[in-house]
Amino acid sequence: MTATTAAVIAARQVGKAYGPTTALDDVSLTLGPGEIVAVTGPSGCGKSTLLHCLSGILRPDRGEVWFQGRNLAGESERARSRLRRTAFGVLFQFGQVVADLTAQENVALPLQLGGARYREAAATARRWLDELGVGDLAGKRPGEMSGGQQQRVALARALVTGPAVLFADEPTGALDSLAGEQVLAALVRLARGQGTAVLLVTHDARVAAYADREITMRDGRVESDGLIAAGGVA
Repeated sequence: MTATTAAVIAARQVGKAYGPTTALDDVSLTLGPGEIVAVTGPSGCGKSTLLHCLSGILRPDRGEVWFQGRNLAGESERARSRLRRTAFGVLFQFGQVVADLTAQENVALPLQLGGARYREAAATARRWLDELGVGDLAGKRPGEMSGGQQQRVALARALVTGPAVLFADEPTGALDSLAGEQVLAALVRLARGQGTAVLLVTHDARVAAYADREITMRDGRVESDGLIAAGGVA
């Protein structure tokens, strides 16, 4: 484990296939505390599968995924689900906020699942909504919000537990350019503020520019891994 002790999360020779199709082929990478890493590449290159394996949504067919001394590939589904409620935040392209819950209830949900009382969870959720500029929507349901507003609610929900790692899969893919920039700027600012590492999957070079480092994938393999010249967008 000496090679991974400085990393918040690390993959070692991870492989994953769907039937005869290889999605990941011996992928190794590390993500440091507070680091923002963009994973880029053409559609079908394995970006989302990698995110799903690192976040414990999928179990790799081979290889190891280490997080704080634990090999997630050997953990049960229940244990991996618990990590996604506590140590990991996950943000998808379409947010996946719960349609029947208000914005405040959506953001409070991970805290309640972790055992927090409703009043405490609701107060914390409201602070995060205010931080993201959507506090006035606390009592509204997703159907009453724009796409950008929904995604900011989803970002608040992903960060509300103070996760060690935020996994963001094409988080601005369904938004117009202005709303996308607003979500990305908030994501970077808040993640840096609480030292959360971010794995940002995208096919868009403008989105990747917000990262500190870019990993390019092709045909299920890491093609390149290097620092972004500008050092990320503040």
